[in-house]
This record gives sequence, structure tokens and C-alpha cells, in this order.
Amino acid sequence: MSGLKNKFRRHIKAASRKLREIKMVAKGLVSTDHPIQVHIIPMRRCNLSCTYCNEYDDFSDPVPLEEMYRRVDKLAALGTTLVTISGGETLLHPQLDEIIARIRKHGILSGLITNGYLLTAKRIQQLNDAGLDHLQISIDNVLPDDVSKKSLKVLDKKLQLLREHADFHVNINSVIGAGVKDQRDAVTIGKRAVELGFTSTVGLIHDGTGQLKPLDDQAQSIFREMKKLGKHGYARFNAFQDNIALGRANDWRCRAGARYLYICEDGLVHYCSQQRGFPGIPLAEYSVDDVRREFLTHKSCAPNCTISCVHQTSIVDFWRAPQTLESHKVFRGAAHPAPSELVQIKAEQTAEESVGAD
Repeated sequence: MSGLKNKFRRHIKAASRKLREIKMVAKGLVSTDHPIQVHIIPMRRCNLSCTYCNEYDDFSDPVPLEEMYRRVDKLAALGTTLVTISGGETLLHPQLDEIIARIRKHGILSGLITNGYLLTAKRIQQLNDAGLDHLQISIDNVLPDDVSKKSLKVLDKKLQLLREHADFHVNINSVIGAGVKDQRDAVTIGKRAVELGFTSTVGLIHDGTGQLKPLDDQAQSIFREMKKLGKHGYARFNAFQDNIALGRANDWRCRAGARYLYICEDGLVHYCSQQRGFPGIPLAEYSVDDVRREFLTHKSCAPNCTISCVHQTSIVDFWRAPQTLESHKVFRGAAHPAPSELVQIKAEQTAEESVGAD
């Protein structure tokens, strides 16, 4: 009987979530003056040290709760419709549930990216109680290696706990491309995700110079297989990856700084995790005028961009408003032109970088 009750409750929650997602898209189509998706960082520290990652450290303190409240409230005032909490490892923040609850209090969709290591049945229930809508775990391989410990072998029990207890949507992301030891690991991970009732997405790895690198024949075949697994959920909006897989540039209008924001632990607004420093304005000072400016600002890194969340968020505006402004970095009130080419940040530990798995 309890199983039927759980199934019914999850069905109702899923229907409510879907309705709010539809409203998010509708609001985005009607107005361009607000962010659609924001990634916010309450904790840069991580309990792992994956060699490809440039988004963590092993010493930072969590952003204080009251400061996180102010940032969430500011995002609500800007009209933001989806806030995804990222890191570092988000579950290390001691007051994560309160942050999620604050997001939901404003009627904003809430997302969470985690490596999954700290998930327990109790922790999942706490996320349910906080009102979490979406959770993503990136799994890099079937067996842990010297590059990443985010393996299916280690995390499968965590996935089973999510299947049993989570009322929120769960997505599992895997990776293929240069540097991956066994390309077919992605298929194994994707099939396991679907088997457990989750959605599955795939990220592509580019070379150490930050440029696109075509997938070899085997990886191309696996990529097509993964696309079939990911026919539901977010993966429906990943057509841009077809060009990335072939090493081709994409012709699109990046709306980072407007429709998508990346808020670092210092409370600054950036285009994305790989363009930290532009525009570099404190969130507390960010205004609708900034949103409007960045909406029309051309980003020179856009053709070779592999950041899925920015591509997906910008889709709603692909048909309108050609970008006629050049990007600027704002520092202490003074605007400075950006370099002729914005180049993605590189991880210091390795010549490879994981992308499209945000």
C-alpha cells in the first residue's frame, strides 16, 4: 500500500514540476528581460579531485547562509525561473536544504548538481522536504581510475537509493571523447540510468587547448547510441552536440549574462563556469539593464562552445534579436573590452577538460 502511495505522490509532484517548467518556457518566450537559468555556487570545496575539473578547491569555506539568502532573493527580484546549485560539492554546504527551500519559496524551480558520494536515504528525504526539483550526477566511468572516482561501481548503490526515495527528477550524465579510457562506459552508464527510471545525457570532451576535437569512428557510434538513450528530458535540446561531435562550429546566439548567469562564491556574475571574469559584476548590483545589454552582446567563444546549459537556455531566443554589441569586462565601475577571443578556462592538473556536463 505504501508503494502505491509513493508512486501516486511522485506522479503528482512530477505533474506539478512539469507545469512549472511549461510556465518557465512561456515566460521566457513572452519577455527577454529576465534570466531563465542561473547556476549559483555556495561551496567551492569538493571531497574529490577529478583531474579534468577546474571548478573546485580543497579548502574554501561555505558561503554564509544569510549571504546565500540575499543572492537568491536578488535572483528572484530579477525574475529568474530556474536556479541550479553547483560547486565544488554542493552537499558539503551545511545549510544546503535551507538554500533550496529559499529558492522554492520564491516559486523558482530548483536544481542541484552533486557527485553523489554523500547521498544517503536520510539525505535524499531531506532534499525532498526542501522541495528540490532536479538533481544531476555526472558519472565518468564504470570503474574508478586515476582521472575520476565518479564511477558507476562506486555510485550504483547511491542511484538505487535515489530510485527508492527521491521525489525529484534525476538525470545521470556520462562522457565520451578524447581521454576517455573506455568509450563504451558511457553506454553502460546511460542504460543503467534508464533502467532505474532516470533520464540520461552525455557530455563531450574536447582537447587540451580548449578547442573542438572530432570524435573518432567508435566514439561517433557510441554518441549516436547515447542520443537514442537520451530521447527524453534535457537531451531533447542537445542538437548542438551533433556539430561538436564532428569538430564543427555552431552558429548560434549565446545569451550568457542575460538568460543564463553563473554566480561564483564571491557573488559575481559571469557568462559561465569557463568564462569567469566576464562581465564580472556583483550580483547585488546586477540590473535589468545588464540583462538587456548582455542579451545583445556577441560572445566570440560561442562558435566552439560546448557548455550544454548555456546552449539549452539560449534555445528559447534563437530566432530573435541579432547580437550587435561586443563583450566587455566590468571592473570597479569601468568597462574594459574583452579579448578578441574569449577562451575557456583550463584545468591546471591535466590537458583535458570535461564539458557539456554542467
